[in-house]
This record gives sequence, structure tokens and C-alpha cells, in this order.
Amino acid sequence: MTALITRDELAAAIEAGAVTVVDTLGGEYYAQQHLPGALALIPADVDTQAPGLLPDRDAAIVTYCSNPACPNSGQVADRLSALGYTDVRKYREGIQDWVEAGLPTETA
Repeated sequence: MTALITRDELAAAIEAGAVTVVDTLGGEYYAQQHLPGALALIPADVDTQAPGLLPDRDAAIVTYCSNPACPNSGQVADRLSALGYTDVRKYREGIQDWVEAGLPTETA
């Protein structure tokens, strides 16, 4: 099971530039809003796109989705771990929690 990260821990890691954030919603959801600096990577594209998007398999990576009910972040995190990524965590509460906390987002 993928380790979790809290909103406060994630915000601090983003601020410090110490994490690669992965939006697992993709498409229009990603275009409308995503966490600062997040890369888009949906479950169906992990095997083909991860090596190019995430070349450092030891880098800190955090996946997120819309909210705890969305399975995408867990699916992407599990697949990244299976592909040999060593520091993958999941922000379970997702962008809904981030926005409700008044934290900044970006648009594509």
C-alpha cells in the first residue's frame, strides 16, 4: 500500500521544490486546475509516459486525484512503485481538499 502525505506536508514539499506532484485526473480536469507544478499522468499512460516524465526513479513523487473516492491516484502510485520508483506517496484527500483549504492552483 502506498504511503500517504498530508496537505501540510505536501504544501511544504512543493514550497521547498522537494517533490514532483502528479495529477492523475488528466485531460480537462488538469487543464481547469491542478496543484502548482503538477504533471498530468493518468493510469492508462503510466507505462508509456512515466519514464519520460519521471526519469529519476528515486525522486520524491506524490500522486493525487479529486478526493478520497477517486481511485486514480492509488492506481498511478501503485504502478509507479511496480515500475521501480522508490519514493511514491499519495495525497488521498486530493485537489478538492487543497482548494477548500484556500491553497493555490494552476491552469494549463
